[in-house]
Amino acid sequence: MHPIHIPDLLRKHEATAEIEFEEVLLDLETLMPIKGVIRLVHQGTYLDVSAQVTTIVTLTCDRCLQQYNHRISITPQEPIWLDEQIGLEDFEEEREVSMEDLVESIDPHGDFDIDEWIYQQLCLALPHPKHCRPDCPGVEVDPTIIGGVDSRWAALQKLQGQLPSET
Repeated sequence: MHPIHIPDLLRKHEATAEIEFEEVLLDLETLMPIKGVIRLVHQGTYLDVSAQVTTIVTLTCDRCLQQYNHRISITPQEPIWLDEQIGLEDFEEEREVSMEDLVESIDPHGDFDIDEWIYQQLCLALPHPKHCRPDCPGVEVDPTIIGGVDSRWAALQKLQGQLPSET
């Protein structure tokens, strides 16, 4: 999606833009395009951003290491402050940060990157830890272990035998 130029929102009816989308984000692998609606309302000193987003991602279970599909369906809402001082700070020096600085702020004359915001919201919605199911038993031990080495490592053992030994 194209970024929204923030001053252009003021020219829209009720300073509002509502965009339906079906997109593929390069930084987030999904099984289907990300579908949804995003709504931006210019409130003078901040943007009120809200969305309804759905997609399906393939995750790897932290217990059994198998891949599984996980549906993400979110309705994020966030005020993003418009700050004239954005981009004017000199980050070369160390500076103290107040609690008020710990909110999302953007330049009121700049652009709002919809793709980046959707990406961030989806990443925040990913489960932690990732379990394919609540009763996942974890990695199953292969009963064909011979001599204390799992047979799945046989190819590596064979390769190790072909390497010259160090003395």
